Amino acid sequence: MNQLSFQYLDNTLYCEQVALADIVRRCGTPCFVYSQAEILSRFQSYRAGFGDTPHQICYAVKANSNLSILRLLAEQGAGFDIVSGGELFRVLKAGGDPAKIVFSGVGKTAQEIDYAISSGIHSFNCESPDEMRLIDSIAARLGRKARVAFRVNPDIDARTHPYISTGLKKNKFGVDISEAPHLYQEALRYEHLQVQGVSCHIGSQILETEPLLEAAGKVLELVDSLRAAGVPIEYLDFGGGLGVAYHIHEPAPEVAEVVSKICRLAAGRGLTLHVEPGRSIVGPAGVLLTRVLYRKRNQEKEFVVVDAAMTELIRPVLYDAHHEIIPLRRAPGRPGFVADVVGPVCETGDFLARDRELPQVAPGDLLAVCTAGAYGFVQASNYNARPRPAEILVDGDTWTTIRKRETYDDLIRGE
Repeated sequence: MNQLSFQYLDNTLYCEQVALADIVRRCGTPCFVYSQAEILSRFQSYRAGFGDTPHQICYAVKANSNLSILRLLAEQGAGFDIVSGGELFRVLKAGGDPAKIVFSGVGKTAQEIDYAISSGIHSFNCESPDEMRLIDSIAARLGRKARVAFRVNPDIDARTHPYISTGLKKNKFGVDISEAPHLYQEALRYEHLQVQGVSCHIGSQILETEPLLEAAGKVLELVDSLRAAGVPIEYLDFGGGLGVAYHIHEPAPEVAEVVSKICRLAAGRGLTLHVEPGRSIVGPAGVLLTRVLYRKRNQEKEFVVVDAAMTELIRPVLYDAHHEIIPLRRAPGRPGFVADVVGPVCETGDFLARDRELPQVAPGDLLAVCTAGAYGFVQASNYNARPRPAEILVDGDTWTTIRKRETYDDLIRGE
């Protein structure tokens, strides 16, 4: 666990200055717990990397969209990267500045584009010629001009899971970088578009920084050629994607160092630089707390059955993702054992870990599933009619429920 936000004191696991077991006693399990200090520290790492370079840090709302977290980042001056009208609604409700919102995503609807233009967002990361024409037509109807950047696809392998790799020719995202000059010239002919940016995002959970820097080099070459052809490029959006350490002792990119390298590559061009981090800000700032229900053995292996499931954290089954699982109360010196950690959902794919070395646990013991602050609650579901869990935000020695646990009545609301 990160030593800033989660640590053992007298063998009891704390988030900042709050014992996690104290939270469980009052709000039960499963639940997500986030560290405010960790979120702010990680956001500031991006700011430190930019130094004096003109920039905007647009937090990727899809990673964790809780209103309290959005509000916390908005108060720090963050912009926001959204991929739906619903995310725009959440950011505005949290007090986010619409002039700092970038709308990404390959399938924006006419209704979403109308909502975004009417709200006064900063720009659209445009993903196709058809989308460009639709944005222009809606802006014309509204009597507005819409700022756009084409998301270019540099055909660079981000060396990450194939489901979250977005920068290859076979991926659905962006326009081929070789087609970009023609598309920018076409866009200049549309009266209600302001063509001012270039965008690129090659994937998520990137641990090797060479692909990011290679992509940056290609996109900067494109910027230079577009400017030479009369396209007034003012800003460059490098997307997000920096990975975090899911395994103990796994190396992760140093945010400030990577950002400063990109700044040096772009130096001398007078560009404003945008980034869209999500996971690298909130991922290590959260844990999923769960209680052991049973231990069970069959002829092949042993299982630890807990009350959290794929409905709370789908990443292990969806991406074959690893999350460290640690006890809220350590008992040093006791021998461990190997087991699958599984939930109550009626699917064989309902697991949080397989063949994992675990400390001795018994029914009633509490566990923390680590690095669960990103793509945890936002991907949670009500499958098997399971109410979604509470979310808690810790600030020093106090904590607040920032989302109540759903009830059975919540399951049928609207039916």
